[in-house]
Amino acid sequence: MSEEVLKIENLHVYYGSIHALKGISLKVEKGQIVTLIGANGAGKTTTLQAITNLVRKREGRVFLNGKDITHMPTHSIVNNGVALVPEGRRIFPNLTVYENLMMGAYARTDQDGLKSDLEWVLTLFPRLRERLKQLGGTLSGGEQQMLAVARGLMSKPKLLMLDEPSLGLAPLLVKEVFEIIQKIRQEGVTILLVEQNAFAALKIADYGYVLETGRIVLEDAGSSLLGNDNVRKAYLGIATE
Repeated sequence: MSEEVLKIENLHVYYGSIHALKGISLKVEKGQIVTLIGANGAGKTTTLQAITNLVRKREGRVFLNGKDITHMPTHSIVNNGVALVPEGRRIFPNLTVYENLMMGAYARTDQDGLKSDLEWVLTLFPRLRERLKQLGGTLSGGEQQMLAVARGLMSKPKLLMLDEPSLGLAPLLVKEVFEIIQKIRQEGVTILLVEQNAFAALKIADYGYVLETGRIVLEDAGSSLLGNDNVRKAYLGIATE
């Protein structure tokens, strides 16, 4: 039987009078990559922020491994095993790469586990190993994105949420980032991926949800959504016969 890491029920979020999320329900099962695709302003980032209580929910419930985290403070959600890698990287530019990584692990006390996880992320991202003493702000855009993901992994998450990891990256780096996401999953980390590059996201996703103006309008296996005419036309820029 599959095990649900994340379950969202009937989530509603308002920004003033704007109804941003209109009753979203979704789930992410253990060991899966689940992607949320949709146009700009569809509510993808708001969904991630609502899960982690960075924005207030008007209605709905959120469960992590069966535990109700709907009203839990953000830091407690992180301590319970959720890491959010925000859009736009948001690393600490005036800290070194090493210090940035340690910021991801600030709540951990298991020194041995910390050492082995540091070794793991530096193996995943060899370029960061070469730049451990360099200030985060001096890294290229692609390296900063890798640092942001690596910092998220240093909290040893059960669920890693990635918000637009390919944004602003050159095509070659996009390919590399998506290969790394697959490697992270192979290591047993469950992933919720928000991504505008629908083609790249659906290619690696076990399951996908299509979000339009705050509503989920379609959900299916990633491979099925890739072959869906409406998805191909609306999000992949592929004309259908």
